[in-house]
Amino acid sequence: MIHGPCGEINMNSPCMIDAKCSKRYPRALISDTIAGNDGYPLYRRRSFENNGKTAIIRVLNQNIEVDNRWVLPYSPILSKVFQAHINVEYCNSVKSIKYICKYVNKGSDMAVFRVDGENRNDDITQHQMGRYISSNEAVWRIFSFPLHERHLVVVHLAVHLENGQRVYFTTETVQQRAAQPPATTLTAVFQLCEIDTFARNFIYVDIPQYYTWNSSSKKFQRCKQGTPVDGHPGIFQTDVYGTSQQC
Repeated sequence: MIHGPCGEINMNSPCMIDAKCSKRYPRALISDTIAGNDGYPLYRRRSFENNGKTAIIRVLNQNIEVDNRWVLPYSPILSKVFQAHINVEYCNSVKSIKYICKYVNKGSDMAVFRVDGENRNDDITQHQMGRYISSNEAVWRIFSFPLHERHLVVVHLAVHLENGQRVYFTTETVQQRAAQPPATTLTAVFQLCEIDTFARNFIYVDIPQYYTWNSSSKKFQRCKQGTPVDGHPGIFQTDVYGTSQQC
């Protein structure tokens, strides 16, 4: 995992643009890994005096001594397992979320072209939008395979202090909301345990596995489908996962 070497050693290297290395090698020697101003990490590169190592490689029929300034970030385990050069970078900034997720949200490749006909005022024939679909995606769509899959189903459960739930109101409903605030998933569980002894066997986050939250009536109702619970006829268990969410 040695870059180049390039620069004065090899000006014809593919990374050289305007007599400079486009990959910014050789890098500076540094004792500790820190975050750079551009969000990219500046890795620790120890000098020879600081227990760094050097190596002799052959470039353009001559032996060149290189140090840690020319080493690409890598994982020794991955390189050994796959027996290949693998560049491994360390993500330590929230900016990496954009890099990871932008490919998911970019959508399919698209091309816009124009078709000129006799009737140039017809926008439908004048402009058509075409989309490039690879062979894999085309077959997937022909067989009507699902394009998206979500698992598990997650229900957000409110967490708040007594009379501390979030309340939405207007000028007309402010008095009614103050006198009778709407129930939340937390208060609804308390009401459920008062009338349903089966619900008392579970903690808060397990309730969505056996009960469905009705957003209209603001109540939990028993699931009508799923895996039957042994010893409890008419009660079903689902794979819904509950997670706490503070209001």
